[in-house]
Amino acid sequence: MSTKTIDQDSRIKELGNEKIWKLLLKYSLPAVVGTVVMAVYNIIDSIVIGHAINDPNVVSGIAITFPVMNLATALGMLIGAGSATRISIVMGQNDQRKAEIILGNSVQLTVIIGITYITLFAIFLDPILRLFGASPNSLPYAHEFLMWVLPGMVLMNLTFSYNNVMRATGYPGKAMYTNLIGACLNAILAPLFLFGFHWGIKGAAIATDISMLVTAFFVMSHFFQKKSTLHFKRGTFKFNWPVIKSILYIGMSPFLINVAGSCINAIVNNSLLEYGGDNAIASVVVFNRFVTIFVMIVMGICQGMQPILGYNFGSRRFDRLFKTLRLAIISAVVFTATGSLIGAFNPRVIASMFMQDEEQIQCAVNCLKITTMTFWIVGFQIVGTNFFQSLGMAAKAVFLSLTRQIIFMIPLLLILPKHFGLNGVWSCYPICDFVASVVTACMLAWQIRRIKNPSKVYNV
Repeated sequence: MSTKTIDQDSRIKELGNEKIWKLLLKYSLPAVVGTVVMAVYNIIDSIVIGHAINDPNVVSGIAITFPVMNLATALGMLIGAGSATRISIVMGQNDQRKAEIILGNSVQLTVIIGITYITLFAIFLDPILRLFGASPNSLPYAHEFLMWVLPGMVLMNLTFSYNNVMRATGYPGKAMYTNLIGACLNAILAPLFLFGFHWGIKGAAIATDISMLVTAFFVMSHFFQKKSTLHFKRGTFKFNWPVIKSILYIGMSPFLINVAGSCINAIVNNSLLEYGGDNAIASVVVFNRFVTIFVMIVMGICQGMQPILGYNFGSRRFDRLFKTLRLAIISAVVFTATGSLIGAFNPRVIASMFMQDEEQIQCAVNCLKITTMTFWIVGFQIVGTNFFQSLGMAAKAVFLSLTRQIIFMIPLLLILPKHFGLNGVWSCYPICDFVASVVTACMLAWQIRRIKNPSKVYNV
């Protein structure tokens, strides 16, 4: 057996043998760094745009772009999360060939879906932006930013999809460097294009496109190297419909989560426009960018957790499964609790980072005080949902995601603002976070009991 083969084999088998805390640290730390860097990447855009362009409406315009970009991200996650989870499970079953077929099929799906949605978005962009709450004041900024950033979205999808696969096949450090490269480049180019070249909002979009191009090249080149644990091979690119179905089935959970989130954003933005105007919509930028840092930390923990859970579920090492879950939950709650405290006690400092207008800042301060009240429990809810996704139980993960996004949030948005105005909109967030976490706890306890049942046989 060659040295290369031994090294590849050890990268995978450590998932079933190494101490859980060491594995979770090894896989999650690079993922956390990578996801936080990606969050900072977007935060830099918002801060630079908010201070480079002296018009309060630009912040509202950026807020309107979030749900549209979330839809694009959702389509990337449909393939990325599905393929990474399936690869982890089949690697746990020692099926290298099937993992290679999943790899080859996923790249074609990503490109086809990416080109399709970019074309549709470009054609119907203004109606889509109005649907998501754009006012006559914010629409020009939202339109300009998205028209320039859309061409790079398929590159972002490739980066996200194969970054997950890279991590799942034993390269967490390299996956982290992928995100670092893009974020550092964007942090340099965005201020240069806005302040140096005076390109306005399109400068931030072009900086993002260039960063996406570089990161996509870096991550894809990994899978063309024969020394990689998993790499492209002849015969693996032919469409395999059972494989495609399995990718889409598992990827449907994060896809629907993001689609639901975009739909909720549309309802929220329209409610905010009615009860608080463009200033209230601008406050969403502050809230979203702030909590994104902590959510991304938790998502990094989940990304590190995923290959450990997938491999040990595939090899039926359920004791290691539960240890990983328990440690991930504790870690996640510590971080979201930190975010909840910061949001409660330092809202003005946070708002001032993104805004110059005093009226906007006051609105954002009120937003943060209310929306972060129960944010501490969000870490548990995210890990619990990702537990089901990591085991290939997509339907349960989708249900948990939709309980918060659809079943609880929409009725509250239709009821509370009518009685409490703008504060009613903000109050929907903490109520949904708490109730959704209770539902997650009940489902998680039920599933753990089923897995512990020795008479239960899982088709993994």
